Amino acid sequence: MALLGSIVIAVGIGTVAVPVTHTWSFLRAGLFGGTIGADEVGQYRIIWDLRLPRVLLAVVVGAGLSTVGVAIQAMVRNALAEPYVLGISSGASVGATAVTLFGVFASLGIYALSVGAFVAALAATLIVYLVARTRQGLTPLRLVLTGTTLSYGFFAITTVIVYQAPNGEAARSALFWLLGSLAGANWGTLPIAAIVVVGGVLLLLALAGQLNALAMGDEAATTLGVDVGKLRGLLFIVCAAMTGVLVAVSGAIGFVGLILPHLVRLIVGADHRRVLAVAPLAGAVFLVWVDVAARVLAAPEELPIGVLTAAVGVPAFLFLMRRRSYVFGGA
Repeated sequence: MALLGSIVIAVGIGTVAVPVTHTWSFLRAGLFGGTIGADEVGQYRIIWDLRLPRVLLAVVVGAGLSTVGVAIQAMVRNALAEPYVLGISSGASVGATAVTLFGVFASLGIYALSVGAFVAALAATLIVYLVARTRQGLTPLRLVLTGTTLSYGFFAITTVIVYQAPNGEAARSALFWLLGSLAGANWGTLPIAAIVVVGGVLLLLALAGQLNALAMGDEAATTLGVDVGKLRGLLFIVCAAMTGVLVAVSGAIGFVGLILPHLVRLIVGADHRRVLAVAPLAGAVFLVWVDVAARVLAAPEELPIGVLTAAVGVPAFLFLMRRRSYVFGGA
């Protein structure tokens, strides 16, 4: 109910305010058919064509980032891990900036940015996998070190691309995307992201018991019958795919995958069956309202979402560190 209420209210908030009763009527008309008065067509188009895809994309991205954060923290057994620790976000940023500034994949039209970011994310995933993998499989330490190191390399490439921008406005657009934005949301890109996130969440829920074992350490997980190497490889692929898709449609939005898993564990405990059931909903609600703030705080201009998630995430993280009763990654 909290998520549904957030969606309905958030869709009505913006430069052109729409009452909740009208918003609900427009949504029902769009979903089930209905009559829209001639004087309400403008508001209906704003709600249905512009705001609803954006709010729903915020739901998908928030749910996906928080879920990936849970999985990665279990996979590498590191409380500071988040979806971008594997270097995939930085890799996607290379592709996105190349599209924005130099017209790569321009023939794909409105899908060029998403395709460029996703292709670069896949390339970054492959590089990280090949460098981190050993005969013993993927170990947590090598994954973190490889992902972190390559992130700096990808960031350097992105910086060079932005520096070579043909004009200042192009560079500004690229930097805005790098800080996270849902302004490009539309009905064309939403289904792909939604399918990938829903599939990933369902798969991770099915693996929740094995994640509980993995969180206790490789030896304990092996004793419980878990093939640690195979599980970690599967988790890497799932998290990489989800992160690549999400970065492609929303840019690099930080802190959601770091903070939300910890807050959820604080409420429901460390059992991944409960954490993975609650984290997607918490992340969805959180990002819906962060996006509302991004749209209205500096209206008619927009603030980058990554700036606001950092503004919330930094004090939240410091608060959690000060809680003596809470152990990161534990119960």
